[in-house]
This record gives sequence, structure tokens and C-alpha cells, in this order.
Amino acid sequence: MDLETFQSLPVEDVAELVRARGPKVCVFPVNGTRRWLMLEHPEQVRKAFVEAYLRIVGQRMIELFSMVFDHGIPTLLAPLLGPDLLDRPDEYLRLVAVGLSWFAVGEEFLDFYEAHDIRVRVYGDAGRYLPGADHAQLQDAFDQLARRTADHTSHRLFVGICAHDATERIAEIGADFVRQHGRPPSRAEVIQAYYGEYVEEVDLFIGFGRPAAFDMPILATGREDLYFTVSPSLYLDSHTLRAILYDHMYSRRVDEGSYDALSSADWQALSEFYALNRSAVLGLGQQHRTGQFWHPLPQVQLTEDMKRSWRVKGPSDD
Repeated sequence: MDLETFQSLPVEDVAELVRARGPKVCVFPVNGTRRWLMLEHPEQVRKAFVEAYLRIVGQRMIELFSMVFDHGIPTLLAPLLGPDLLDRPDEYLRLVAVGLSWFAVGEEFLDFYEAHDIRVRVYGDAGRYLPGADHAQLQDAFDQLARRTADHTSHRLFVGICAHDATERIAEIGADFVRQHGRPPSRAEVIQAYYGEYVEEVDLFIGFGRPAAFDMPILATGREDLYFTVSPSLYLDSHTLRAILYDHMYSRRVDEGSYDALSSADWQALSEFYALNRSAVLGLGQQHRTGQFWHPLPQVQLTEDMKRSWRVKGPSDD
């Protein structure tokens, strides 16, 4: 299966290939939303920012989540709020509070959960960071949503709120479990208590901007594949998602366990590639000349042999 063929397949066929590799868990923190909104819908922003944010960004997030589910991924973790955002101006915090509630009570989202048969849960440690009244109202809304979607079985959406550090929450889970059962909980039991049900380990993480993986406590094992879009998350389209899925399922599945399998030509190719990229570091970037935003710098150079084969012939899936 080469990339060009994979990109041309109907959505249903891609989903079947993804599902055949086992149920995937994807972490997709949607970031850069204000940038995207102000770039793509400046008129609406000038007229009524909050209304435009909730309506336009909310609809775009529904489209993106639908696209991910339609491509065969059954479980999606969507970290939405970290404590770093709580340091922003009050106007932004009010927007965040309304937006989080909208995930739980907005008619567009409720219709989306019904149409795609999505079970929804919230995870994290919001109670330690959100003001008491805001947290109680938000927790109640998501508790009601969890009950409302409890019978949905096709897809799962886990909404992350202040899930950056689970240390204290996990300690509480362990202490409560020991008091009740007289023994420490297993990993599966901790996961179930933290997320509301058992969740498999993460397969892929799709971030934006400066490479940093976050908000997937207990589920990150170091085996997950990490991807970072250069443009804000809301620009993600099916072509880019398929490129990620292809890389995850085919390109990265290389058996690196035995160097005896490498031919002399393979060693020569490695030597040429490493020599060409001796100083290259994935993740390096710089601030724009105004100092207002960061962007990555190009790093990797391909050998002439790699240039000839790039996107011409993908690895076999036999």
C-alpha cells in the first residue's frame, strides 16, 4: 500500500484498514483556535467575538472529531483546558467557561453525540484549579452528559480539563482503593477510576506548534507516535489526517531489532543520511521577527536516493 493509493481510498475503506490494526486511541488537543478564528473569520470576530468563537469554532471542532471517528478511530482524548490558560484575562476565562459548558449542554454537540453514537466523559483535576461554583456547575453538566450517553458504544470522547498532572488525583485513587479493598489498585483499576472506564494506551498524539505531548496521564507509554501540525489544529483536513494515519500504520512500522538484517547498501544509505543531517534537530524553531509567535525551522535534508523514492513507493503492508 503506497501513500498515493491510501489517500485515494474511500473513507469507509480507510476506516476498515485502521480498525483492522486494532482499536486506536488518539489524543488530539485542539490548539490555536483564536488564531484560526481571527485569520479565517475576521468580520465575525469584529462583530461579536464570543458568539463567533462558540458558533464557528464549536462547529469546526465537531467536523474534526467527526472526521477522526469516520476514519476508524473509536477513542479520542480531547484536552481542552490546562491551568496555564487560567492565567489569561477574565474575558478569556469567561469564554472558556461558557465553551466548556457548551460541550456538555449545547444542542449542536448533543446532536453530534447522538448521531455518531459517542459516549462522553470528562477527565482531569478541574476541582483543584477552577473556582468552586464554576467547577460544581461544570462537573454537574458533564455528569449528566455521561449518563445521557452511557449506552453509546460506537465511539468514545474523553474531554480533558486540567489533566496536566495526575499525581495527586492518582494518589487519592490509590488511598481510597486501599481503604475499600485492602490492597493497592492495579494499573487497569487506576485507569478506570481516573477516566471513568478503562482506556487502552495511546497510539497517536496530534499536537500543534512547539513539539510537546501532554494531558494523557497513565495512558502514555513512550510507544505512542507523536505528530505536530505546523498550522493551528482547526486547519487539519482529511488529506493531512490520512498522511498521519499512513505514517502511523505503515511508515513507522519498521523492525529495528536486528542490525544483521541490514544490507551493505542499507548501511551506506544510513551513513549518507546521518552525515547530511549531523546537526539537524527536529523541534528547533525561532520567534518571528516581531517576537509575537514561534515557528519551526526546516531541518531534514534527503539524500538523492531518498528524493527519488519519496512518495513514490510506500512500505508494504503484507
